[in-house]
Amino acid sequence: MGKKSFAADKIVWLDSHRPASRRASKNKQIQSQDAAGGHDQSSSGRDLFDLLFDNCVTDRLPAGKHLFLQEDRSDRVFGLIEGSIEISIYSIDGQKLVANMQAAPTIIGEIGALDGGVRTATAICRTDCVIVSLDRDQLLRRIEESPLLARSMLRLLCDRVRWVSESLGDHAFLDVEARLAKRLLLLDKLLADPSGWIAISQSEIADFLGSTRESVNKLLNNWRSLGFIEVKRGRIKVASRNRLRLLLRERE
Repeated sequence: MGKKSFAADKIVWLDSHRPASRRASKNKQIQSQDAAGGHDQSSSGRDLFDLLFDNCVTDRLPAGKHLFLQEDRSDRVFGLIEGSIEISIYSIDGQKLVANMQAAPTIIGEIGALDGGVRTATAICRTDCVIVSLDRDQLLRRIEESPLLARSMLRLLCDRVRWVSESLGDHAFLDVEARLAKRLLLLDKLLADPSGWIAISQSEIADFLGSTRESVNKLLNNWRSLGFIEVKRGRIKVASRNRLRLLLRERE
């Protein structure tokens, strides 16, 4: 994933000290300019999240719980406060491709909630999650009432489209080794625990790459012997980010 791939997620973060057991906090006052950098604070993620989910009650979902299924009717948009979500696409014969992994805080299911069409993918909790949500009527009403929110949602959609376009390019032009390096660097940024371990299986990584478990296992074993990564059951740690970045640059 490139430098801009998850820019959208950067505009939807929550105050890490907000108690998950309480309602989403009231709107924070929007500042007009960032004096230091001159950036328009109307795109502040905290403000966007609060504008969208103000007064929504939080809910807790266990790992393995589906937020929605591909082809379901779209009637809600979700805000992920804690945890991580897997976004997957299934073929008619049941083959699976992991399109994305979303780490809190972020917005989930905005496309279907905006256009009223069916869900384009399946969303499942990878971990225990804390969420808030709005039904479609509430979402559209809040967007109509807030030009700031409308503009921020447009930016979110554009960034998600850019992410999809980049992913298509990766699958078309990068080999499996380059895609694996890119995805591990992404997962290290999004999902690594404080000690650097990423809770993900080799099968999940293969689904994320659109590859086979055997191909992924071969590459990971080679990288472990070279000191690029560390591996233990159900977990991977990036031991040398610089060497993975160098490998990726050589193959892009």
